[in-house]
Formats: sequence, structure tokens, C-alpha cells
Amino acid sequence: MIIRVRQAVLAFRDEHPLSFLLLAALTTLVLLFLAAIEAFKPTGKRPSKSGKQPVLPPGPRGLPLFGNLLSLKEAREDPEHRFLKSLGQYGEMATLHLGSKTWILLNSKRVVAELIARRGSATNTRSPMPVSSGIVSHGHRRSLLMTQEKWAEPRRVMHSLLSGTALRQYGAWQEMESAQMLAEYVLWPATWYRHHYRYANSVIHRIALGERLTKSTRELVEMQNCVTYFVGSIGSSVIDWFPSLASLPRVLQPWRRHWDALDKWNYNVYTAWYAPARDKVRAGTAPPSFIRDALLHPDTKYTGSDLDAMYVAMQLIEAGSDTTREALNIMVMAALEHPDAFRRARAEVDRVCGVGEGARLPLLEDMESLRYICAMAKEVLRWRPIFVVTPDHVASQDIDFEGYHFPEGTGFVINEVMVGNECENPEAFDPDRWMDGHETDITHGLWQFGGGRRVCVGYRLAQRSLFINIARLAQCFDYKANGPYNPKVLNLEATGEPFPVKVTIRNKHYEKLILSEAESAGVLEDAKLVRDGEL
Repeated sequence: MIIRVRQAVLAFRDEHPLSFLLLAALTTLVLLFLAAIEAFKPTGKRPSKSGKQPVLPPGPRGLPLFGNLLSLKEAREDPEHRFLKSLGQYGEMATLHLGSKTWILLNSKRVVAELIARRGSATNTRSPMPVSSGIVSHGHRRSLLMTQEKWAEPRRVMHSLLSGTALRQYGAWQEMESAQMLAEYVLWPATWYRHHYRYANSVIHRIALGERLTKSTRELVEMQNCVTYFVGSIGSSVIDWFPSLASLPRVLQPWRRHWDALDKWNYNVYTAWYAPARDKVRAGTAPPSFIRDALLHPDTKYTGSDLDAMYVAMQLIEAGSDTTREALNIMVMAALEHPDAFRRARAEVDRVCGVGEGARLPLLEDMESLRYICAMAKEVLRWRPIFVVTPDHVASQDIDFEGYHFPEGTGFVINEVMVGNECENPEAFDPDRWMDGHETDITHGLWQFGGGRRVCVGYRLAQRSLFINIARLAQCFDYKANGPYNPKVLNLEATGEPFPVKVTIRNKHYEKLILSEAESAGVLEDAKLVRDGEL
């Protein structure tokens, strides 16, 4: 039989040489494709180390080899989040196969609490991202994406950010920078969104590096671009979804040239910001800061290199400035779309802080008395989630849960859109839904800061920045649309207006109050130096 087949093949080759070559090439391609499908089979389609077959929740069908990668790519660019919302049809969990990885999208608070919080010891690591957490990150970037073994040390030293003493010191800086932001609003209302960014960046810059922000507009834009390009790199390269390709010889990695160039540029920006502050610490002339008192202090015994320390410090500046800026922009959108909630926030501030000539600006110590403002901050993050999916929490061991068997290496991802919509009338901006006695705990019932052991270490700082500025802006300013806009779309660039808004001061009493407060805080002259949002 084999001899006959061989003879037939040879005869066909001799009679139709061109067709034979085409058929051979096609057969080779098919075999290579089938081999690739087997070699890159996703985690959720492989038996676990014990030999047990995976049992996974249902999910949408994907393409051979690539799985649901194209759908996820489209979801990242869709302001309506149609794909992420569609995953709710599969229940509280939905399975996506993404290249050689498997993600379990968590669509309800219940399963998030079970798998991310209660089983956090087993879902505490990250999957490899050779481009975003490797090349672009200089191998050091972002504890956000680090695997468990690399993440533990920077996390340990960052815990100093959560101490009561640190929060009190940082609170004084937050109130002072907020006073300057309000003065900038009065003097330069057309560029309100840039004042949000200057505030957020200046606060975290002082906390991390010890000095008030004195960067030029070009330098601020560069730092914002560091965030934008890094976040844009996460999962944008097919290599992040097929990590084993990163082990190929460099000559077979043509994609590296682009990402290496981005890494070099990012490294240079970081160095320009970090090196002067580090040198002052070494010289004994540095003011109080995270790098002086925690990261580089001999008592902390930080085991990372100087390069590690730079990336730990600069990631704080990136994350701390960008999230706060975007959340304040969303608050303005909420003021346009749901003015009743904004008016109620103002009424609460007026009750606590007075009205007109007798008014004072809210302070961080008013948080317990201004619970609607606290609830408003939580609703801002739920209503228009800044992160529509969180980084994966990867199982470091096999997990059995409610009849499912998840092999080691399975990723669990919070579907923030579905979890945030797990409420009555989710499209409405309604802070009342958070008036449950836990208003002052921004992580209670809200998963925008992640969860479990990998909850964002700076969430308390972020909460306090949102509180003080939402309270003061609601007290002192009015917002009206200044042209057509799409309420579901925000321009996330720091240098561009997110949507057209006209900002006006509430009345002359509040203008006087703001300028007087800025002068007392010593920041009025700095605010005057801001020309159309430029330093």
C-alpha cells in the first residue's frame, strides 16, 4: 500500500511538477500551522501537572491559534465596551483563550471576592509579558506586572506609603497643591484639565522625590507619554501573548528594534527626573521623601539595585499622577451629565464649610463629615472605569472552584465593566449607591484598585486626592458644556481637552477665598506663572 502511494505521488510529481510544488508547499504550511497550534496551546486547554483535564466556564469561540485576541483588541478601542458587556451572557465567569494564555473574566463581585481576595495566596502572580514588562520596562518596570517573586521586595518598601504618619505629611502637601490648582482654575479656567494633571503630578512628585514640581511643559508631556506608551504596550505585541517567542535568538526577533528604542527613550526620561533627587539623598541634602526615608534609607534594607530603585520611584509618579488626573476629568463629565448629584455634593460642603463670606475650603479632616463626597469619588471610578480590565491574577497552583478545575497558570481578570454594572440603573451617576456606611473606604465594594494582596499600594493617597479636590471643585465652580461631546468618550491625553467645557467661579466670595488661601499657602505666585496651562 505504501509503495503504491509513493509511486502515485512520484508519477504526479513527474506529470505536474508545478502543481506538485504548490501542493507540497501548502501541505508544509498546514503541517506547520497544526504544529504551532499544538505548541502554543493555551493553558486552559492543557492538562494540569497532575494530569487532570481543565474544566472551564463557557466563553466565546475564537480563532485557531490566536483564540479571542482580535476580540480583545477591538474591546480596548471600543468606548461602549460591547465585547466586555457581552461576556455577561456566560454567567459570573467567562473563558477567553488568548494566544498561549487563558483568561477567566470575572463578571461579578462575588467571584472577584472569592478568587482574587479570599484565594489571593494562590492567585497572586502575573503572567509573563516579554514586551511590556520586559523590553519596554528595562526588565524593572512596574510592580503592576511583576511576577510574585520579583514583586515582593518593591511592594515591601512601598508599604511605608500607607502609614498614618506618612499620610498626614502627604495630606498637608495635597491640600497645598489643591490650593494652587483652585487658583489656576480662577486665573486660567480654559485649561482646567491641565490643572488636574499639574496637581496630580506635583503631589506624587513631592511624595516620591521630595521637592515641588518645577518641570517644564515639555517635561510633563514626556512623563505623560511614558505612561501612555507603556500602557499602550501592554498586550499590543503578539509576543506578550506567545511569551515563548521571546526566547528566540535576537536575530529572529525583528520586533525588538521598535520596543528597544521606546525603552531607551523611557529610561532617559526616568533618569532625568530621578538622578538629581537620588544624588541629593547621597549628599545628605535631600528633603523628606519616599526615596530618602524609605527606598534608599539604610534601615529599610532595600535589596534592589539603583536601577530597581529608580523604576520603583518613577512608577509611583506615573501611576499617582495619571489615575488622579483622569478621575477628576470624569468628575467634570459627571457634573455635565448629572448636575443633580453635583448640586447635592455642593450642598453637603456648604453645610459643613459654610456659605459665601463665611465659607472655608474643605480639608482632609472633613472626610468623615463629607460622606457624600467620598461616595462621589467611588461613583466616579465605577461610572467610567479608568481600567476596564485589571492585570491578570495568575494561579500559582491548580484551583478547584464550584465544579471548575483551573490549571496552574490560568489568569483571573476582573471585568471592571460588568462588575461596575452590577447595580441598579448602572448608566446613571448615583453616589447614593455607595452610602452604605463604608463611604470612607474607597476599596470596599469597588475593585478599580485591584484586590487581594496586589491591591494598589497607593489607593489611600488616591482617595484623599479625589476627596479634597472633588469637595473643593463642587464648592467653588460651575461646569457647563461648551460644545457637542460624546459622554462616553474622554480624550485621555494630558495635553488635550477631554471634552468642551466652560468653567465659571460660583461667585466673587469664592474667588476671594481661593486666592486668599493660595496666597496663605505660598502658591499664588506659582499659579500666576501658569499661562494657558504651561509652566
